[in-house]
Amino acid sequence: MPDLLEPADSGGRSRALTAQEVGPRPIDAPPPHDLAALPPPLLLFDHVSKWYGPVIGVNQVTLELHPGILGLVGANGAGKSTLMRLATGQLRPDLGSVQVHGHDVWHAVAKRHIGYSPDADTFYEEMSGRQFVETIARLYGFPRREARRRTAETLELVGMAGQADRRLRGYSKGMRQRIKVAQALVHDPEVLILDEPLSGIDPVGRQEFLALFRELAARGKCLLVSSHELEELEKLTDHVAVMAQGRIAVVGTLARIRDLLDEHPLSILVASDQTRSLAAALLALPDVTGVDVGERDTLIVKARNPHRFFQAFTGLVLEEHYEIGHLQTLDDSAQAILGYLLGGRR
Repeated sequence: MPDLLEPADSGGRSRALTAQEVGPRPIDAPPPHDLAALPPPLLLFDHVSKWYGPVIGVNQVTLELHPGILGLVGANGAGKSTLMRLATGQLRPDLGSVQVHGHDVWHAVAKRHIGYSPDADTFYEEMSGRQFVETIARLYGFPRREARRRTAETLELVGMAGQADRRLRGYSKGMRQRIKVAQALVHDPEVLILDEPLSGIDPVGRQEFLALFRELAARGKCLLVSSHELEELEKLTDHVAVMAQGRIAVVGTLARIRDLLDEHPLSILVASDQTRSLAAALLALPDVTGVDVGERDTLIVKARNPHRFFQAFTGLVLEEHYEIGHLQTLDDSAQAILGYLLGGRR
């Protein structure tokens, strides 16, 4: 893998970050047993709020991020883009503070540690991909020769070395995404803010990006990755922050979040040509909290205590000879967890 760890300023980085991956932690969470083992956060949101006139975009967000990968999920309008713009110093918070490496993110010294790949797809279209990335490197202060070296290595890293001399206006969506990630990486930042980096990428390219992001995390970098592709995000990391109505609804592993939701009804899709009688029988089970009639002879069953419910359901089907054409849980992925949290906070 190309070595991008050489800093632009030999005095600007006192030591390399360790490769230890430390997951994200809300700053009001209980401290770990060994505080000395936990390095200072690379990215810190401390009671941050941001308004757009009478509309609140981010509401009292408190979060710290260490080396590793944190997925950021939420519905449109939940505040994800505002949070990322605050993290990159494009917006000033109205309340609270955002810090990178202990520096206010608005200051130039903090911005040297940040790489940002925006969701917006805007380029200087007459440039080639190589010219664009090299220009970004020059803007970061690298001499021309160093900028060219870093550009070549970064383009190789994102899989664009063979297409780099074509003009940007002729690039596909996936190729443009790769160039956006390349310009975010060219100065070797410790903190990477990636807004929808998997959008428009073909399946092979997605696997390459997932591997790249894991490698960057293993080098000790901190990645905040926003995505609507929740199934792909789940393959990248099991640490997620869920945003709802401008707040961080929950932060943690998917398994831990699911444990917290054990008492929330699980949704199960059941297909049968005996929906009316089956619905009545299901409502009699103690763990069933509701049954809705769906399309094409289907039922949506909401039940607590999944293990106990499925035991009772199996017994019911065998005893009453119901014919079940299809059975599917609708809540096992990050998508379902997101739905639970957003639904519970409306």
